Amino acid sequence: MTPMNSLFHQATTQSDGIAFIYNDVVWTYHDLLTGAERLSRAFLAYGVRAGDRVVLHMPNRPEMAIAVFACFRIGAIACPTNLRFKTAELREVFQRLQPALYLGEEQLYSYVETIEPEILAKERRFVTGPGGAYRGVMPWSTLLINSVGAGHMPLEPDKNAPAVLLTTSGTTGAPKFVTHTPATLSAIANAFADTCLEAAQTVLNACPMVHGTGLFTLLRSVNCGVPMVMVERFDPDAVLDRIELHGCTWMLGLPFMYDALLERQRKQPRKVGSLRHCLCGGDVCPIQLQVGFEATFGAPLRNMWGATEVVGALREGSQPGPVTRIAPGAQIRLVDDQGRDVRRGEVGEFLVRGPYVTRGYWVAPDRIDDATRDCWYHSGDLMRQGEGDELWFIGRKKDIIIRGGSNISRSRSSGSCSAILWCATPRSSACRIPCWASGWRPSCNCRAARATPRLAPF
Repeated sequence: MTPMNSLFHQATTQSDGIAFIYNDVVWTYHDLLTGAERLSRAFLAYGVRAGDRVVLHMPNRPEMAIAVFACFRIGAIACPTNLRFKTAELREVFQRLQPALYLGEEQLYSYVETIEPEILAKERRFVTGPGGAYRGVMPWSTLLINSVGAGHMPLEPDKNAPAVLLTTSGTTGAPKFVTHTPATLSAIANAFADTCLEAAQTVLNACPMVHGTGLFTLLRSVNCGVPMVMVERFDPDAVLDRIELHGCTWMLGLPFMYDALLERQRKQPRKVGSLRHCLCGGDVCPIQLQVGFEATFGAPLRNMWGATEVVGALREGSQPGPVTRIAPGAQIRLVDDQGRDVRRGEVGEFLVRGPYVTRGYWVAPDRIDDATRDCWYHSGDLMRQGEGDELWFIGRKKDIIIRGGSNISRSRSSGSCSAILWCATPRSSACRIPCWASGWRPSCNCRAARATPRLAPF
């Protein structure tokens, strides 16, 4: 079933079943479907049609889930946008997308406010949030006023047409728009039947739904009819509290998340014995973190390979270390630089094909560039096959930086990084090379300080 049909199915078979919990408020499948139907009618009233792009620029909130399914309902293309992007990056993204609507959050809107109306019309901007500080942009409630009288709802959209554009940097510098369709999203959700995700579970989703990890977690939860606890922004104490309160059993996160959870649990223990399945994506999870996490939480922490372009070919590893397993029925290859298959135990680039591979990279309404070569997606990851179905991650073939689960092109960051390195000899005690891990920035007027506003805080 497509994601929209999965929601229809759950709302029909278990209308009062829990779709997700947000700030301890329960949203049933009926609530989610009703909200999506109402918002999709508002989209139609504003002239949004199949193939139009709708920017979604907000943390994990009910409105985010509703907006995704509203786009699915009418065939509009949901465009979740990186919450770390600043004005210059957002302007570039919007120029390329030419969005029909912008749905954001008031705390993030300051980065959008100065973008020219020729790129994003003022009357097409709507934000949500508790403060009401909209600074001229219209609130979400105004959008919903026009949900009545939108006319007939369209027929089911083409399952092979673009449904979601996920932004990824990759290695080329300019962000790419990875295109997924209802068909590929359905295949991704179905593939997670092999990750112990079943109706008896309770999912904890602390990954941003503007990225693949968080979005795919939402879709697979609906597909499986599994309750999901939605965390607005990752905070280790908030996550631990919700695991204890709701008895969460299943979680997909990034290495830095599990590291923070381990540190906080050791300092302030909670009752987290409900956790049974913890998967780590976005980057390789260090063995020492896996071992320490299992010793403290009593639940195994396993690596799982995935990319924005394709999820589902590999499942979680069965032991600590940079290891995953080939999913049943997956079509994969390990090849050398000449494209020849390597023997078991030898290192080769990981290639994959199947129904869960991206449609390609969206360039324009009439152009989607192929993401494959000879029908195979080339991941750029070097792996070797061990015993049975095990694949061991060796390293990256491509020149890329991974920071907090985000891929950052060296070419994209080189200009600003050179400005930062220029400030190796500080002029004052307050002017130092910034430590991106600890998050502080230079305060002087050196080139490093002037570069900082241009960079997303990776």
